[in-house]
Amino acid sequence: MSAPAGDDLVLRVEQVVDVAPSIREFVLRPTEGEGLPSHVPGSHLVVACGDRRNAYSLTGEGHAPEAYRISVLHRPDGQGGSAWLHRVRPGHILRCGRPRDAFAPVATARHHLLIAGGIGITPFLSHLRAARRWGRRVSVLYAVAAGAPVPHHAELAALAGDGLRILRGRAAMQAAMDHALQTQVLGTHLYVCGPDGLMDSALALAQAHGWPEERCHAERFGGVDAAEGAPFTVRLHRTGRDIAVAADVSMLDALAAAGVEWPAMCRRGVCGECRMDAAGTILHRDLVLSPAERAAQSCLMPCVSRAEGVLSLDL
Repeated sequence: MSAPAGDDLVLRVEQVVDVAPSIREFVLRPTEGEGLPSHVPGSHLVVACGDRRNAYSLTGEGHAPEAYRISVLHRPDGQGGSAWLHRVRPGHILRCGRPRDAFAPVATARHHLLIAGGIGITPFLSHLRAARRWGRRVSVLYAVAAGAPVPHHAELAALAGDGLRILRGRAAMQAAMDHALQTQVLGTHLYVCGPDGLMDSALALAQAHGWPEERCHAERFGGVDAAEGAPFTVRLHRTGRDIAVAADVSMLDALAAAGVEWPAMCRRGVCGECRMDAAGTILHRDLVLSPAERAAQSCLMPCVSRAEGVLSLDL
């Protein structure tokens, strides 16, 4: 049995631009001149990078776009996707999934506070475009290493105006976050993206200052590995069939080995493509679900998450 997956997009690399040391922007257009699907702010594109599929934030205009834009940080210690893309040149053909929304701004928010570090600024470029188009209030705290150039600086300044603050050094960023999280108007929503240390610090400060969990949103890059765990059983509710998931095998791979195909892209708990409904005791390891969705114990990402005992699927 299988679940339908959306058709991939075939895109041509039109332009490659160095926006900062180790960061390249790729401008992608359709190969046949057809229109591209629109996307909401905060969406990402999953790109086939050789034998891997990596998710990258879409940074361009989301409404009726003529091209897609992604910015990619070369990670020498990564899994190889960024190194593969940094060898790509104009004219290269890429196969990509359709845009997926995992980090959209909340339409009812009175104000949007964006906290970013390093390459974590990329999802906020589309947030800022939408905020300007819709007349929404937004402010940005952006941590950049001392002496390093600011990626997309001119674009950020044009989109955010006086709402943009560039912070150099950990102490300056910490103080700015602490002040901002204490002084926001009621109804502000917080969005955080960047290195784990920065994100953990921002979210801890928000919690300490009494921010409701539902007003704090985070997107983490890099993904997680399908680490080993205790074996468990997947039960297909419609047939009663049981599938054993060994300690060193992901649930997604166990399903595939049993002939149960399911759409998946990144296989690292980042893109959300393989999300499925389930019932049981779920051990979440993804970077997609909100705390409320995790607590509900009603869905999971089988590429990285596991379960205790028996997990029931409506298949």
